[in-house]
Amino acid sequence: MQEGISRRSFLKGSALAAAGAAGATALSGCTAQAEEATPSWMPATWDYETDVLVIGYGGAGLWAGITAYDEGSQVLFLEKAPFRGGGSSSINMGQWTAPHDADAAAQFAFEAFHGQTPMEVCQAWADEAVQNPDYADEYGLEYTLGETPRAEYDIFTGYEEMYVGAGTGYGKAFFEAMDQHRQDRGIDVVFDCHDEELIQNPETNEIVGCYTLIGDDAEKKAVKASKGVILCTGGFEFNEELQAKYLKCYPMRGFYGWKYNEGDGIKIAQKVGADLWHMQQVCGGDDAWFDDPEIVPGGVSVSSPTPNYIKVNRLGERWGEKDTSSPHGGWKPYANFNEEICDFDRIPSWYVFDQTSFEGGSWGGMVGGAAKENGGMGIGYMTEGLDPELGGWEGWSADNAWELERGWITQGATLDELAANLAKSKWDDKMDADKLKASVERWNELVDKGVDEDFGREEMGKIETGPFYAIPLYPGICNTIGGARRNEHANVVDPDGEPIPRLYSAGSFGNMNGHTYAITGGNGSENWCVGRIAGRSAAALSAWDAAEGK
Repeated sequence: MQEGISRRSFLKGSALAAAGAAGATALSGCTAQAEEATPSWMPATWDYETDVLVIGYGGAGLWAGITAYDEGSQVLFLEKAPFRGGGSSSINMGQWTAPHDADAAAQFAFEAFHGQTPMEVCQAWADEAVQNPDYADEYGLEYTLGETPRAEYDIFTGYEEMYVGAGTGYGKAFFEAMDQHRQDRGIDVVFDCHDEELIQNPETNEIVGCYTLIGDDAEKKAVKASKGVILCTGGFEFNEELQAKYLKCYPMRGFYGWKYNEGDGIKIAQKVGADLWHMQQVCGGDDAWFDDPEIVPGGVSVSSPTPNYIKVNRLGERWGEKDTSSPHGGWKPYANFNEEICDFDRIPSWYVFDQTSFEGGSWGGMVGGAAKENGGMGIGYMTEGLDPELGGWEGWSADNAWELERGWITQGATLDELAANLAKSKWDDKMDADKLKASVERWNELVDKGVDEDFGREEMGKIETGPFYAIPLYPGICNTIGGARRNEHANVVDPDGEPIPRLYSAGSFGNMNGHTYAITGGNGSENWCVGRIAGRSAAALSAWDAAEGK
């Protein structure tokens, strides 16, 4: 049923016409099957009915659902957030890959992923990725295209054909535009949905819908999907149990993304026989984290306003600030295992600084990846206007005083006192005062020399004016990659590589980036490209209940 799926037309204004009489999703009050004709595994009645059901209303879900609708299918979204939706895609940089040559891009991906993602999957993605600017034009998304090749690595075949598009207004503008397209089509979103369980035909293994809980209602709702279900549930950035089980280092608490990304899709898919892949991969670096969910659910971007600081591990030993300069691979050095303490000695790490830095300006950035004003993006831009219930936050204070009072910044009159306070803090118990003082002394010697002989940092300033301060750092930033393994049609597969009928996925839930996150704009491109593939594939199917007339 997957063969010969035609590529959709790019004619302007064709999107709404393509859906024709599909109409809005049928909601409550659906027709019940005759009790004697209903198999025991199937609900006797359906609370909701649709052709294509999309679980997860973020960037991938938007592309999947709108594409399925434009291909003539009814669509319904289920979203975990209590309102709005949008996922991490709505608070990110809004970048997406736009390669100039599909075959070159596929080869680049295959090599960069070290063969962990099949060539046919890379090729399917690349065939879509070259069309991303056309889709952006069709859907009225404002953007700029880079004029030079760009990817995380320039050592693989095809790099010269890799380019990146950047959405004007970042992820926020993308979500607002695509959400309007969803509204224009009359596609419904049911918010506050959780604990989904797929309904699978035990004879054919087909996925025919799902159960879900809505809000505080303990009664399961049955949702019928006559063509297919598409899982777009995001990563597991906010599930420490899954992090400990799958990631290369733990804990990764510095994620600034969508706080509802708790790995729900993993359990959902595994229960119907799905294989998993790329579970150890992360797109990210490091962020400050404060264990203060009342104010901010995850990581916060921070940077010193002056050069009077160093980064040390949990023992007090300096390690290279530039080691984590890669925007999407900087988490890897945190996986440094120290046999003496039988643990990762860089989790947490600390920015240690003096009064000069504290008084030099705001240390804070913003959840959502926005740098502070002197970094060019203005405090809070990514999450400006985002409701606190969804993870919004007003941003870091101008003088760091509120954060100090809140306990986000640890203080000591001397380095000995700072080390003692860190050693008894909720974050760490390994800080060694002698090692911390030695690290600061060595740094000050290098400042006097005018060259950082140890780690090659260019901006230098002594740490000598008390009191002294520290901010905890954890690996994280963007998102996890792992999830359900899928084929070139976005069809979720079992451990033998066989498709699970009528089950698809897209986005960071099973992102194709194996081995490492290698493609700049790869998260956005995964949403755009695989979302469209999944929506098109599901919409092309015949309804499973057509013959029965149910």
